[in-house]
Amino acid sequence: MTSNDDPRRGFLETLRRLQRGSISRRHFLGATGLGAATASLAAAIPELARPRRAEAAAPATTVRLATWANYHDPKNFEAFAAETGITVATEIFTSDDEMLAHLKSGKTGWDVIVAGDCRIEAYVQAGLLQPLLIALIPSFQPQHYVEPGFTKPGTVNGRIYGVQKNWGTTGFCVDTGAVEQPMTTWRDFWDLARGKLSGRVTVAAEPLVLIGSALKFYGYSFDSNDEKELAAAELLLLNAKEHLLAVTDDPQPALRSGEARAAMAGTGDAEQLHKDIPAIAYVIGREGGQVWGDYYAVPRGAPNRAAAHALIDFLLTPIHNRDEVVAHGYAVADERVLALLPPEMLADPIMFPAAELLRPLEFAAAASLTNPRRAQIMARFLSGGGGR
Repeated sequence: MTSNDDPRRGFLETLRRLQRGSISRRHFLGATGLGAATASLAAAIPELARPRRAEAAAPATTVRLATWANYHDPKNFEAFAAETGITVATEIFTSDDEMLAHLKSGKTGWDVIVAGDCRIEAYVQAGLLQPLLIALIPSFQPQHYVEPGFTKPGTVNGRIYGVQKNWGTTGFCVDTGAVEQPMTTWRDFWDLARGKLSGRVTVAAEPLVLIGSALKFYGYSFDSNDEKELAAAELLLLNAKEHLLAVTDDPQPALRSGEARAAMAGTGDAEQLHKDIPAIAYVIGREGGQVWGDYYAVPRGAPNRAAAHALIDFLLTPIHNRDEVVAHGYAVADERVLALLPPEMLADPIMFPAAELLRPLEFAAAASLTNPRRAQIMARFLSGGGGR
């Protein structure tokens, strides 16, 4: 296909001309067909009709991306710069709380962020994100998603604030070479943690995961905010605390050393552990639990909105998204990308669990993230005895 036949390449070439100053913004909007789209969206998104003077005078040469470590294919950033003339500058954060603190400061300079599913709604409620201009992200085609539910966390009050980057699950790892008893449920996990595996189990420090898995012991929803159900989960956690080896979001060191026999873990850690130590198996509790997704979003006040959307569109293009998946090892929902992945990846049961295991899983809800009752439970758990 020639550049004249490829609408996306034509768009990028016209964008480069705008950045070089060889055409006006008015010409850019007309030539790409975005003028009509912008006009139709202007009533709902006023900043489109009143672009900041600085943006019009100085087209972006850098787009700033806040993301997790080892979460992209660096070659994609090089290719994006070659196509658009826009350099990608990444800033790595180590926790969601760190990202939130930066966003609240309003001084990040970030153009794109990678945010967790339930945090999209929480950030919107806090006024920290702006709606995405889907006309500028033609690679986002939700009709190709194998599961429509993967788009839901990115949509708040009918507006799209996030488009999914990738997804995974949260379960637990178990050293099958040292643990003879089968472990297939969260009830197994908690019973053994307080019994035969006392002192040999680590649990997550992330409140959503920890409290959610305790709720699943009773068969309650991972996202429950019912007072009685939360009270039961807290009692389980407090009773288990003295039996735990550690409370940590890094399950790998203790499992690798043999100090731990089981540990709460997510897709990424499970993949690495199983690859290096095949006896370490990954279990998704049959009662259900957490499925999570990370989403590309644009912070309110992002200095380079056009470049932000161009980067998101580039990374979601199937061929580039394929390279992202191969690099970071997390699943995607876009069937166009799945068709490009190596067969061994598609057959990986950690990366792509069986349908019957996925069916009862739940996305964490913003209401669970911000529930003060859950914060109190976590504080009491951490201040109690046991663990390290």
